[in-house]
Amino acid sequence: MTAKVLIVEDQEDIGSLIAVNLESLNLQTVHCRDGLQGYLEAQKNQYDAIILDIMLPGMEGLEVCQKLRQEANYTPILMLTAKKSEADRVVGLEVGADDYLTKPFSVRELQARIKALLRRVAFHENTQTNNHTEDLLRFDDLTIDIQKRKILRNDMNINVTAKEFDLLLYMARHPGTVYTREQLLNAVWGYQHDGYEHTVNSHINRLRSKLEEDSTKPKFVLTVWGVGYKFYDS
Repeated sequence: MTAKVLIVEDQEDIGSLIAVNLESLNLQTVHCRDGLQGYLEAQKNQYDAIILDIMLPGMEGLEVCQKLRQEANYTPILMLTAKKSEADRVVGLEVGADDYLTKPFSVRELQARIKALLRRVAFHENTQTNNHTEDLLRFDDLTIDIQKRKILRNDMNINVTAKEFDLLLYMARHPGTVYTREQLLNAVWGYQHDGYEHTVNSHINRLRSKLEEDSTKPKFVLTVWGVGYKFYDS
């Protein structure tokens, strides 16, 4: 089946350029020219990836991304930004974006980033199919429902973002294994985010605040001083 990509970009020339070059990869595209229209389109129809500009009329890209993630829409999102500061990029990642690209960008890099996102989706789907018996991970009173992407503690649902879930699941599949920040960043966010290890720290802190009875004495998400983090060392 041909993959579908939603392009949310208010500049007609840039949107058309992206569409033409994605269609050359045999991808289907839909182009929305304001944030609200893009948000509604992503709600209504299923896409394999979303290319989302930050500066948009109607609704800014960061808000679109944040709202979709709050609604459990985990479609991979590539943010486009004219802003070059590290803080702007980090904000994009922390509201749930999977990747970012700074304008002006090369067509080849755009194509490479989209292909990488689509490969990641395909790998995740194949992993789920091949490991269909691994539906639940249980650690004392904590349950991770992999298929439904839900986390429960004492049978109460814990709301987490897409990246928080991915980070927790990656560590929980290998309890007791110690990971450096760089390893977690590369595994969950991808190699292109080298240098943003503090993004891992902020996600770890948010997970603790949601999972732990006392975040100052964590039981599940543990720090290994001078190295990194591990999950639940029983």
